Amino acid sequence: MKTFLSPRLRRPALVALAGTAFAVAWLVRGGSSWFLSIVIEVTVLVRVVTLYIQTGQDIKEGRRTATGRDERQQLVNTRSRALAGSVVTVAAFIGVTVAVAIRADWWWPCAAILALAAFAYLYGLSRFGVGEEGPGEDDDADSGYGARSQVTS
Repeated sequence: MKTFLSPRLRRPALVALAGTAFAVAWLVRGGSSWFLSIVIEVTVLVRVVTLYIQTGQDIKEGRRTATGRDERQQLVNTRSRALAGSVVTVAAFIGVTVAVAIRADWWWPCAAILALAAFAYLYGLSRFGVGEEGPGEDDDADSGYGARSQVTS
């Protein structure tokens, strides 16, 4: 998706896709409140247009990213997502445990969430884990000098 769409269109396209899918799901649900799918879709379209305009302004101002966040804000976002993932994993485990203990039939959604969280964790380890050493890193081992240590103050 990153190579197909320009950077300005990536986030608005994702919001449009997710919002439209939810509006269609509400329409398929039917019932007496089917008209809410129209309200949802109009709201999504307003958000998409707003994102598109904001992204264009960010590009004109010379920002590299559409969000304009610095490293500290990104770190807070990453830690918050990690905490949310941990809480969901614990809640799914508690749900499976309680459902099994009382012999309930609703154990499988909790097990599916737990399995998805475990898969996402393993995928994250494989994608963001320790990479292979580059060609310059193994040269220090052969030269007789130890690796340089990073001193923080």
